[in-house]
Amino acid sequence: MRLFRIAAVIAFALASPAASAAEYPAPKEGDWIAHDARFHTGEIISDLRLHYTTIGAASGEPVLILHGTTQSGTRMLTPAFAGELFGPGQPLDAGKYYIILPDSIGHGKSAKPSDGLRAKFPRYNYDDMVTAQYRLVTEGLGLRHLRLVLGNSMGGMHTWIWGVKYPEFMDALVPMASQPTEMSSRNWIMRRLITDSIRNDPEWNNGNYTVQPRSARVASVFYGVATAGGTLAYQKMAPTREAADTLLDERLAAPFTADANDVLYQWDSSRDYNAAPGLERIQAALLAINSADDERNPPETGIMERELKRVKNARLLLIPASEDTRGHLTTGSAKFWKQQAQDFLETVPRRGM
Repeated sequence: MRLFRIAAVIAFALASPAASAAEYPAPKEGDWIAHDARFHTGEIISDLRLHYTTIGAASGEPVLILHGTTQSGTRMLTPAFAGELFGPGQPLDAGKYYIILPDSIGHGKSAKPSDGLRAKFPRYNYDDMVTAQYRLVTEGLGLRHLRLVLGNSMGGMHTWIWGVKYPEFMDALVPMASQPTEMSSRNWIMRRLITDSIRNDPEWNNGNYTVQPRSARVASVFYGVATAGGTLAYQKMAPTREAADTLLDERLAAPFTADANDVLYQWDSSRDYNAAPGLERIQAALLAINSADDERNPPETGIMERELKRVKNARLLLIPASEDTRGHLTTGSAKFWKQQAQDFLETVPRRGM
């Protein structure tokens, strides 16, 4: 394993990310139906809708990009992420690459509990989500090989599973803001607080509510503050009690349009995640990218260094903490890591298309 660290001081202009963001081809959205989709529980949905977004021509080198919990493929199309990666001459130039951004099961416009099944929707897990992504890529889009699988947060954990489950299918893996090991410590405890708060809310009514349970909003804000944002960044944003109260009041007052069943399923789906037992099966070159102030994956545990020793061609890029980093959210800004990712990808041989 090789450890790469960025220089301690990183020039990063958060004030106007759109100013430096390059243009890229217009995204195209589509749906594909996975027939007889079987879940790990044994349940089957005869017609499972999987939504996806693509950028670039289908003749380009395929790249799969996986989103985080509660998000969707289109949520990756920000100036700070897509605007730094998909434009001409950028690391994932859409003139060269065929970029695929699926909505995972339970997210975005893919099938989810709020479509009608509510709590009767199969209790999916990360393995089910990756299996559906694989079916979309192979059966839906007709691809037999990927140049790269890159994912952030939940998508990073999905990337680890891709490497273990389909080791010959890609040349390179870039899991970000994640670890290959099972849910534990603060990360799982805080997720339990979300799911338990919803299940224990009388308004939830076993998923058959007539109004959205209010606990979902408060628990989601609580989780966001506790596990993302960066210590130094929060101190800069809220250096006084009054400023902290204002920040919290704004977040609690912000529109919350998510469905409580969807939220419950989304966070609960990580319950049995653990890619670690299969790490030796990974064949693709791997660049793990984490930030030093990641509240959910703190580097001081030594977990990442320990587990990467089991992957034969793996590197770690650890982004130092600063007032400009955002803890677990840091990797959503590609300026922190895009050059290192481009350098890495240029060294990875093509194993077949």
